[in-house]
Amino acid sequence: MAASRPNILLITTDQQRFDTIHAAGNKSIWTPHLNYLCDTGIRYTRAYADSPVCGPSRATIMTGLHAHTHGHTSNNDRVSPMATVPTLPGLLAAGGYQTKAVGKMHFTPLRAKYGFEDAELLPDYYDWVSKVPGASPPKNHGIGENEMVPVFSTTKDEHSLTHWTVQRSIDFIETRTDPRPFFLWTSFTKPHPPWDAPREYWDIYDGIPMPAPVYGDWSQDPEQIPAELMGPTYCLNGVDRFSPQQLANARRAYYACISNVDYKLGLLFTRLRELNLLKNTWIIFTSDHGEMLGDHHMGAKSVFLEPSAHVPMLIRPPGEWNDEPRGGSTDDRLACLADLLPTILEIAGVTPPADLSIDGLSMLGEKQRDTLIGQCGPFHAVIEREWKYLFTEAGGSELLFNLADDPMEQRNRLNDPAAAPAQKRLKDKLIAALAKRVHAAAAGGTLQSTRPERSRAEMRRIAWPGFHSPKDHECDLLH
Repeated sequence: MAASRPNILLITTDQQRFDTIHAAGNKSIWTPHLNYLCDTGIRYTRAYADSPVCGPSRATIMTGLHAHTHGHTSNNDRVSPMATVPTLPGLLAAGGYQTKAVGKMHFTPLRAKYGFEDAELLPDYYDWVSKVPGASPPKNHGIGENEMVPVFSTTKDEHSLTHWTVQRSIDFIETRTDPRPFFLWTSFTKPHPPWDAPREYWDIYDGIPMPAPVYGDWSQDPEQIPAELMGPTYCLNGVDRFSPQQLANARRAYYACISNVDYKLGLLFTRLRELNLLKNTWIIFTSDHGEMLGDHHMGAKSVFLEPSAHVPMLIRPPGEWNDEPRGGSTDDRLACLADLLPTILEIAGVTPPADLSIDGLSMLGEKQRDTLIGQCGPFHAVIEREWKYLFTEAGGSELLFNLADDPMEQRNRLNDPAAAPAQKRLKDKLIAALAKRVHAAAAGGTLQSTRPERSRAEMRRIAWPGFHSPKDHECDLLH
């Protein structure tokens, strides 16, 4: 019976925005193996991070709960929802699966497994590469984990963390003797900064024009953008100071990191085929959140604007080649990272406990949501099929967009009388959701600021470029 049950490979990148796949419309990027997943699987065109930042997103994947449900809504939180809530790998292991994690997990504490039977983490890579004869030290360039500047890798491609993540995943599928089907989470750290792909990946973009950054009627002048929305940019990378040429080169470096991951996926997919596993393995690909990449003068993540919160989501059913009826299809349902847990459990044939609370919905089922409510620190969002409303509780700023006719959020409809019904509807939904959580931003039945907006100078003074020395191996932030 176990042999007939499918294997499941979950692949995640870190900080990859939704519009970075060639087959999905980006003609400036090289992604042959993500194209393969698009052509032989299902591409979900409206998938979002429930809380677009690293730690909360991984907690959501592990629990099937929105960040505002499990309480981990910021990387600064020290809560560990997985310590008290049944997890995806734990449920799968109880249901007869062998479970393995490779790469960045971003768990607290670092070595916690939270249901995984085995995990190989970033410290294991740094221990390994330090013992490879002749290997140059990785990350020996001085650029931090948040800085959005181009820089070349200081180690060879075959000694890189990206390559190691794939090789350890391949080793798992090559050497396993367990008769149970497997659940493998291959978790890359790229394209999270530093954007330090090996030089050869930078070179493949030589002569390819980069897409220009997007600005809107509300974001032409960064000084007029609500200061708190600019907070992640001021604190992490200062991309608002980049010239157009520098932005183009930053994007080139970002794309190089994505292509580096994509090309390595070719090795993993090849071994699945050669080991006769492709025909019985579901492949799921997504990212924990996106990257603003200079759009609206912003960098990094956290905000619920499309480049930050909208993520790629691809599901390839088992099949040797393109022999799956849904291969090459798209699905425009409103999906999110919380949907991964119920989707994977359905694929595995594992029934969760009847009393288990799950916010997510199976992406393979008929049931769909009409509204997604998200929180990341002070940032809140209500997303419908056509409309998106953003509220920042620090300062109380608001934005309203019609995504149907303005997919890159260039026209703020907040003061448009024709958009007033949509604004009231979404705002009421957010107030009701916050009131249910007894959140201070909805005290008295109205939305209100919970603290003053910080000054731009203050946010620059608390800059955190992401200084992490590779000498400290016991760290899950060494991308």
